[in-house]
Amino acid sequence: MTNLSSIACLFISLFTQLVHELLALELLTVLLGVPTNDSVEVAIEFVKECGFTLQELTPQGLHGIFERFRGILHEGEIDKRTQFMIEGLFAFRKGGFEGKKGVPEELDLVDEDDQIVHEIGLDDDMNAQPGLDVFKEDPEFQENERRYADIRREILGESSSESGSDSKSGSDSDSESSSSSGEAAGAGTASRGDQRVEIADLTETNLVNLRRTIYLTIMSSLDFEEAGHKLMKMNIPPGAEVELCTMLVECCSQERTFLRYYGLLAQRFCFINQTYATLFDEVFMKQYSTIHRLETNKLRNVAKFFAHLLATDAMSWTCLAYISLTEETTTSSSRIFIKILFQELSEALGLKQLNAKMQDPAMHEYFQGVMPKDEPRNTRFSINFFTSIGLGGLTDDMREWLKTAPKHAPKRSRSSSSSSSSSSSSSSSSSSSSSSSSSGSSSSSSSGSYSSSSSRSRSSSSSRSRSRSRDRRRKRSRRR
Repeated sequence: MTNLSSIACLFISLFTQLVHELLALELLTVLLGVPTNDSVEVAIEFVKECGFTLQELTPQGLHGIFERFRGILHEGEIDKRTQFMIEGLFAFRKGGFEGKKGVPEELDLVDEDDQIVHEIGLDDDMNAQPGLDVFKEDPEFQENERRYADIRREILGESSSESGSDSKSGSDSDSESSSSSGEAAGAGTASRGDQRVEIADLTETNLVNLRRTIYLTIMSSLDFEEAGHKLMKMNIPPGAEVELCTMLVECCSQERTFLRYYGLLAQRFCFINQTYATLFDEVFMKQYSTIHRLETNKLRNVAKFFAHLLATDAMSWTCLAYISLTEETTTSSSRIFIKILFQELSEALGLKQLNAKMQDPAMHEYFQGVMPKDEPRNTRFSINFFTSIGLGGLTDDMREWLKTAPKHAPKRSRSSSSSSSSSSSSSSSSSSSSSSSSSGSSSSSSSGSYSSSSSRSRSSSSSRSRSRSRDRRRKRSRRR
């Protein structure tokens, strides 16, 4: 693949008529011979830079190159984004290559007769002269510089007196500026009065007007193609492209139901310029971080909007790295957003293709928050979440990991507290058992003493009754 720096060097050489235009046509023919997305993009950028010069030097050759672009567009074997870039190139050509008009007239100082054009081809044998890349000290540096200055004055038509006066005036001005540097500190306000002062508008009036224009253009267009054409003609200033992305998301959230009009319009801008895909990634992060502020209807529309961009690969799936699906880091609003997002992706791609996307090893680091495997607790929460929304097929890998996940040891504080509680319970149980045993022994001893005393009293009373009966018998026998 041709290096972009070499391409840049080539079209600069073509601008200055340093190389022949046939070299540029040969390079474009090679790039478009077997078209790929990368080669076609390089060819498009090259034609944008050199198109005006080639139109002047070889209009027939440039026409053949554009016919090849048209053939590639009709074949349809390249990505949609590259096809949009080719359409933009045709529109750029129709506008006369505005902004790429070659060398300005004030810099075109060398006559055509004095120019040396190198007629080389891609297949020619070149003498690279690698020794020129090595720095060598020039013993005659001052002499060579003087000769170069004479050649420069001869080419530019300058006289030695003018150059000498210019150098003298330059040295005088430098000396004056250096001598008055100490005095300029006190007169800074006065010296600024002679210069042009730029006033910065901090009221953001231009930004408000831009948002109003974007909103009216979006709402007044018949379809997304008309809206995209109008917005592209607005010439949004550099750095304000994020306002377009923000307005698309806000307009989509204000609708009663989700309209594919906004998704297709955002998809078109992402395919035309990769910058918009990066900006939508930032907007996704901002929307997810403030998702708790949205109502349920707005939340649903925003989730379906980003699901459409992800399903069509208009924006990168790396934006899912902002999501952390755990019980502590999610709220009810964020869980609803994730639910609608993945349900829409499953409906658009199918569960099998969505699962293949989520199991892609190259994207594994960006999906660790959605499908965590750091702790079994978080993994179970993610599995239960996807199963509850009808996407349990995405959790097979997490279930396999959960089976072999190492069990974490209980925390030290809990174990110590449990051991202390068990020791206290054991001590209390032992004390209770000892008290119960002592009470039992005392009760048994008291009952034993009571039984022995009662038996003694019974025996003494029986012996008394016996002795009384004997005395009565004796008295009766004496009376007889």
